[in-house]
Amino acid sequence: MTAMTNKPNPFIAPIANALDLPGATNALPDIKITGADALPSFFAVTDLATASMGIASAMISRYRGLATGDQAGVIIDQRLASKWFDITIRPIGWELPPVWDAIAGDYKTADGWIRLHTNAPHHRAAALSVLGDYPDRQALAPIVANWKSDDLETAIIAAGGCAATMRSLDDWQSHPQGAAIAAEPLIGWQDHGTFTKSRHVIRPDRPLAGIRVLDLTRVLAGPVAGRFLAAYGADVLRIDPPHWDEGAVIPEITLGKRCAGLDLKRAEDRKTFESLLAGADILLHGYRPDALPGLGYGADELRRINPGLIDVTLCAYGWTGPWAKRRGFDSLVQMSCGIADFGMKQADAPKPTPLPVQALDHATGYLMAASTIHALLLRSQTGQITTARHSLARTAHLLCQTAQPTRPQTIAPETENDIAPHLETTSWGKARRVRFPATIDGVAHGWDYPAGRLLSSAAAW
Repeated sequence: MTAMTNKPNPFIAPIANALDLPGATNALPDIKITGADALPSFFAVTDLATASMGIASAMISRYRGLATGDQAGVIIDQRLASKWFDITIRPIGWELPPVWDAIAGDYKTADGWIRLHTNAPHHRAAALSVLGDYPDRQALAPIVANWKSDDLETAIIAAGGCAATMRSLDDWQSHPQGAAIAAEPLIGWQDHGTFTKSRHVIRPDRPLAGIRVLDLTRVLAGPVAGRFLAAYGADVLRIDPPHWDEGAVIPEITLGKRCAGLDLKRAEDRKTFESLLAGADILLHGYRPDALPGLGYGADELRRINPGLIDVTLCAYGWTGPWAKRRGFDSLVQMSCGIADFGMKQADAPKPTPLPVQALDHATGYLMAASTIHALLLRSQTGQITTARHSLARTAHLLCQTAQPTRPQTIAPETENDIAPHLETTSWGKARRVRFPATIDGVAHGWDYPAGRLLSSAAAW
């Protein structure tokens, strides 16, 4: 493999090794990385972007090679990859809703800092059940200031909410959950035996056309994976529970998907869901480790419904250790694992300094896409059926090996050349997107559906 950059990309080899490819990096096509812009960060965020997107694209090339007998080269534009780790949609004549709830964010405590994640109404309610009913951050801040960070984190988690104490890199390494994460693989593979080899006919120009992806994921990693798979032809059907909303994220990550709704506590909807499972090639889900089995869909039941189903899943804090079942999001994991603390110290800043983008989510999403395609290859070649397990915290562990002493400011202002020329007619109005960073020789990327509202399509293939 060649990666045409000014310096070696530190993430390509460990990601390739995690995919368990024969010969690791030698099994992938050439990845050429162009451009020089990088996100301003004390961590190698842009390198992580180019590596994760590059290897996901290289796996598309490998899968296409089953039909063509060769592997097409891959080019990743470094500047555009950085932008695709952020919001890519550019509304025309309308505005995205706010990204954050009115009380979400970082708060000073009696002994440090804590972050509250309250975008989901039930998570907001859980936090306020502990702290009292306050309308905004200004009113809530003096209340939080009376708590010790760990005490408040524990109380909010016990109430069913989401919060994270800010810890240092060293503190996280010595924490029982940090130690558990360090011992986990970047991608955890589980073998479910063999099944009849797939008869999927691969179109060289749209390699995933005909592949059905049932997407149960929410903000943000899993939806990124589904969006990438849809770019190369996969039929991605997203399923959400009634009344679910994700605000500004929805126009960003529903691109290429149909979005339906089911209540898995209703018998009729469970029948529909099981019918969808039976017809799917891939199940993407981001439930906590015990959540899907708790609904009656553990590994054995999934295999019973569809013996050929490939299961690709993620969680926030890993699959082992005392926090394995803990709710979490990218911004919380950055606080827990030391990223925000390291940034604050390096910048000599007065408050937590996270990454400039939600890089843990985005990188994990592209790793999920890469492992999905690897699992499709295995099923096509040998009939082997696999589960691939990911976590935001394990991706953070990978990133934290690359902390940098300086923060280069090298992203130039956006220009018209950064934006794709075509219009996207979304459910909210017309929009344009940042140009896609990946080019694969002989393969067209593009999405069959514009971004659309949740629950707007039928729950059917």
